[in-house]
Amino acid sequence: MTEIVVREAEPFETEAVAGLRWRWVVERGGIPVTTREEFVDSLLAFAAEHERTHHRVVAVRNGIVVGMAWLAVLPRVPSPRATNRASGDVQCVYVVPEERNSNVGSKMMDAILDKARQLNLEHVTVHSSPEAIRLYERNGFTATSRLLFADFAGR
Repeated sequence: MTEIVVREAEPFETEAVAGLRWRWVVERGGIPVTTREEFVDSLLAFAAEHERTHHRVVAVRNGIVVGMAWLAVLPRVPSPRATNRASGDVQCVYVVPEERNSNVGSKMMDAILDKARQLNLEHVTVHSSPEAIRLYERNGFTATSRLLFADFAGR
C-alpha cells in the first residue's frame, strides 16, 4: 500500500472534494436537498469564488482523494496593536471510513495549522463532532469558556 500524501488541493481535485462532502452528509444520515450533480456544481462555484479565503487540504492515496480539510480565513477588525488581523476556522474535515484511525486526520491538521501559521492568523477555531474532539486536542486545540456559539440551523 502506498503512503498517504497530504497537501494543498489542486483545482482538478475539487470535484473529488465535493464527492467527499456528499459522502459525509449521506454517511451521517443526512438527506440531500439537491441532486449530486447540482451539489458538485455549487461546491465548484464556491471554491472558485472563495479561493483566497478558503484553503483546501487533501489526503491522497494512489491518486485517490481520501480526506479533506478546509481552512476559512476571516478578517478581523483592526486593533491599535495590530491593524492587519485575521483568524481561521477549520471546516469540513473528513476522512473516508477505511482510512480512519491511521493518522490521516492528524496529517491534514498539521497541514492546515502550517497554513494558518504561514498566513499569520491570530487563532484557529473548529466546531467538532463528538467523535473528532480527541483529534483536535492532540493537535493543540483546547476548549475555552470564552468561545460561545449561537446555532441558527433549522430555525
